[in-house]
Amino acid sequence: MRNITLEKVIRFSIGSVATAVLLLILYNYATLVGFLVLALILSYILDPFVNRLQSHGLNRTIAITLVLATVLLILVFISTSVIPIVANQMAELTAQRNIENLQDIANQVENKLTKKFQFIPEDFLEENVTIVVNQLFNVDQVSNVVSNALGIFTNIFSAVLVVPFAAFFFLKDGSKIRRDLLKMVPNRYFETTLTLIDKIEQRLGLYFRSVLMQSFLVASVSWLNLTVVGLENSLSVGISVGLANTIPYFGPVIGYFLSVIISIVETGDFSLVIPCLLAILIVQVLDNVVFQPLLFSRSTDMHPVAILFIILIGAETAGILGMLIAIPIATIIKITINQISWSFNNYYIFRRQVREVPKPPGPPG
Repeated sequence: MRNITLEKVIRFSIGSVATAVLLLILYNYATLVGFLVLALILSYILDPFVNRLQSHGLNRTIAITLVLATVLLILVFISTSVIPIVANQMAELTAQRNIENLQDIANQVENKLTKKFQFIPEDFLEENVTIVVNQLFNVDQVSNVVSNALGIFTNIFSAVLVVPFAAFFFLKDGSKIRRDLLKMVPNRYFETTLTLIDKIEQRLGLYFRSVLMQSFLVASVSWLNLTVVGLENSLSVGISVGLANTIPYFGPVIGYFLSVIISIVETGDFSLVIPCLLAILIVQVLDNVVFQPLLFSRSTDMHPVAILFIILIGAETAGILGMLIAIPIATIIKITINQISWSFNNYYIFRRQVREVPKPPGPPG
């Protein structure tokens, strides 16, 4: 009780109020906070390119402008060239959808399974396929899909305006922002905090750049392989496989299922199932043998079992979004714990100083 002072009570109260206000702002403006996080991630990804141009004598502001302009041009190209092709392929795929063909295929598979496994009930697969297809293509859900799509495009339009603008200032004034934040850190924690921020930024930047490059390579090779085996919607499936591959362990499984489903819907039979599976298998072999060792050799430092459970926890907490952000959050937590633990063990200033109680004087003489 002697350690409780008026100053500590005031500091605790101010800190509690500031935390509550911050949480309230994050809750009410979650979309804008998300845009700022995206801008921060984009700045992590682009910072090495800006530094490279700056090292060649180019002004940093001009370097940032050139890099962001290049990114925006790439996005414009994708939105005007790639997205329409993918949209047309999905529209054609939907038009090719034939419930009767899917039911016939399901009936054939069911007959083969029931002959080998007599405990399987009759019509179980055909009925489930009919239910799933009707749910996926239910006309009553069109209005909801359209409204959700409009909301997504509205957010995308806002993101295109906010994210590059914020990323520009993160890249330009990142060091100044860091210095301003570090001014609020007490001197005894300054070195630990500075080291912690540097390690987190380096690891996250490397991780996001690796994931982006891995996704691009997987999408490109998937598109090429599926085109070779004769899948008409190879571009849309390849892009989907590349995006799904950003989720460790579960992404490749999604790629296999997606290629099989699209091949069956396209052909109405199983003629392309094996070739599509082999195509995705080649992609996964390249990813595990070549892409991941080259890209992720220094970006992650976790055991595969730990990554698996982290992904599962993220899925249980926030679905697909949780699976995507689970590894970065776990990386931040791990670096923070390791750095604080190291600081406590090596910095004397963190250790509580024990005052020596003077011994009473001994007896005279």
